[in-house]
Amino acid sequence: MENKTEKVAVDKEELRKRLTPLQYQVTQEAATERPFTGCYNKHYEKGVYQCIVCHQDLFSSDTKYDSGCGWPAFNDVLDKGKITLHRDASIPVISKMLGMVRTEVRCSKCSAHMGHVFDDGPAPKYLRYCINSASIDFVPYKPPANSSSASSSSSSAASATKSSSGPNANGTTNNTPGQKQAAAAGPHTNNQTSKK
Repeated sequence: MENKTEKVAVDKEELRKRLTPLQYQVTQEAATERPFTGCYNKHYEKGVYQCIVCHQDLFSSDTKYDSGCGWPAFNDVLDKGKITLHRDASIPVISKMLGMVRTEVRCSKCSAHMGHVFDDGPAPKYLRYCINSASIDFVPYKPPANSSSASSSSSSAASATKSSSGPNANGTTNNTPGQKQAAAAGPHTNNQTSKK
């Protein structure tokens, strides 16, 4: 089921202060980070990947796989309404000589550039969302505090688990943006970009 996402206005000056230069170039200028340099390329911890600009949940670690392309790859999004797809003929040589037009992926809430989607992914969807590490942030899955004993005899334990800080009904976490990982270190500080 697709949900309509309410759009938010983006203050470019605030983003220049908050994001690294590479994060800004990727999300606001549709740049592409160099392959095999992003911190989430070989990252497989359980959790949710959010838009680095507006913190909208976009991808689950359950759909992440190693495509060998050098960028984080997912075979599905959390909800089709969380992204928008756009025709991208920005590389004229590829478009003209090979007849290939890429499909750009943007966050539906803030229009930040995420990467591209291709139809060469694994079954059953055959999609490869090729996403820049610089455009996403990771929020780790936190199991409920009472998950050590698998007793279902107490309804109060079940309701306590539901109100914990673990995943909510749609599989995302209840973390606030202030609890997200800092993205200032690592490959995000690399200002070199390339084309996918």
